[in-house]
Amino acid sequence: MYNRIRHFLLGFTLLELLVVLVILGLLASLVGPQVFKQLGGSKTKTASLQIKELGTALDLYRLEVGRYPSSSEGLEALLTRPTDTRGWNGPYLTKKNIPRDPWGNDYQYRNPGQYGEYDLFSLGSDNQEGGEGEARDVGSWE
Repeated sequence: MYNRIRHFLLGFTLLELLVVLVILGLLASLVGPQVFKQLGGSKTKTASLQIKELGTALDLYRLEVGRYPSSSEGLEALLTRPTDTRGWNGPYLTKKNIPRDPWGNDYQYRNPGQYGEYDLFSLGSDNQEGGEGEARDVGSWE
């Protein structure tokens, strides 16, 4: 009887520990890829939301100034008044800085744009044109 109680108090057997480790490994292999897939998708959604926010600021700039900033003025025109600009009543961004995309790169701005009056876009995780998945470009024209 004493041996049985002592055996019970010693802890788990090696076989029990191995079974638990195998189960945890299987769970990680099934759940892990789904978590990383969602993380990549959330960065793309964040970029899209930031582009819409910048687009709203650009529209307000246009209402007050009468035009969108030129490519040379860039998004900086939303924070500091370009020279020889009438009607500027900024800054047009509440945080007083131009956000970077979720991958830490600058947003690209072109005026005139290929897809609209202006193009505002992120080059994705690879910071190069084109790409698929998380590396795809996210733009104001989407």
